[in-house]
Amino acid sequence: MIDALIPEFDKALRALFAPAPTRRPMPGADLPEAEMNEAEKRHVAALMRVNHCGEICAQALYQGQALGSSDPAVRQELEQAAWEETEHLNWTETRIAELGGRKSIFNPLWYAGSLAIGVVAGKCGDNWSLGFLAETERQVEGHLAGHIARLPAQDRKSSEVLEQMKADEMRHAEAAIRYGARELPAPVRVAMKLSSKVMTRLSYVA
Repeated sequence: MIDALIPEFDKALRALFAPAPTRRPMPGADLPEAEMNEAEKRHVAALMRVNHCGEICAQALYQGQALGSSDPAVRQELEQAAWEETEHLNWTETRIAELGGRKSIFNPLWYAGSLAIGVVAGKCGDNWSLGFLAETERQVEGHLAGHIARLPAQDRKSSEVLEQMKADEMRHAEAAIRYGARELPAPVRVAMKLSSKVMTRLSYVA
């Protein structure tokens, strides 16, 4: 049991405290930095901090769901999606640094809560777990679209990052549906939206 938990604990520490790796180049990395005033920079850095928190949650959710899954194909799909979320971590934390911002102080809390939710979802069965994943990704897609609309028009670097993240999230949702995701009950979807709002508001300011 302890030997099995060590790599999972290592994943958590890396997600929270180590620089995230990426195989793909950061979208928009070759674009010049836009002219923005200090208020605009703080706003974009705060949006990116929220998105970084979302990726922290995704890491924990996928980890928990993979632990609870009984299907090797589903576990492999979760692990692939988790890797792309790690790349999103890299891109958002890089953009935060470029804008002079900081990551959220609540990240350990978000990670712990999301890991627990992921394990519970995984134990409910792969179809329900995949349904949770698909609904999460659909909500994240909408959340990213909203952030893209709130960016200063001249900030193409941030827009490129969020557009690629949005495309990846759409693909993750489609993969979950392809593997047999079940539609979640409406009260669960509403609860997910409400908890997301709490995380978004707290992470925007801290």
